Amino acid sequence: MCKDYFIERDGERFAGHHLLIDFWDATNLDDPAAIDATLCEAAVTAGATILHSHFHHFTPNGGVSGVIVLAESHISIHTWPERNFAAVDVFMCGACDPNLTIPVMQRLFQAGRVVSDEVRRGREKISPAG
Repeated sequence: MCKDYFIERDGERFAGHHLLIDFWDATNLDDPAAIDATLCEAAVTAGATILHSHFHHFTPNGGVSGVIVLAESHISIHTWPERNFAAVDVFMCGACDPNLTIPVMQRLFQAGRVVSDEVRRGREKISPAG
């Protein structure tokens, strides 16, 4: 039988936490190597296992899109240097804490404003019987 990695908390069972993070008035948005290294550091800080990473640098504006594939799900990013904006998705299951990724990314991006929303994916109520 497979191990069940769903999380049970607050009367719910769910697959994992999905953070939608917007970095506004941000810097360092056009360096794929720095972004790759930072997102990998963020993943490890959150307790995740990195399987693969891939990043693409767009020209002429210099935006970056990329993904870190994790055993526990993924981190993805899209940047718009011309708007000083980055959109990051962090989806993690199991014992990982995706909120720990934010300060790591903020060290690179130095954003003037960070907005984060959280969604519990695969959410269902747990009946009193379990």
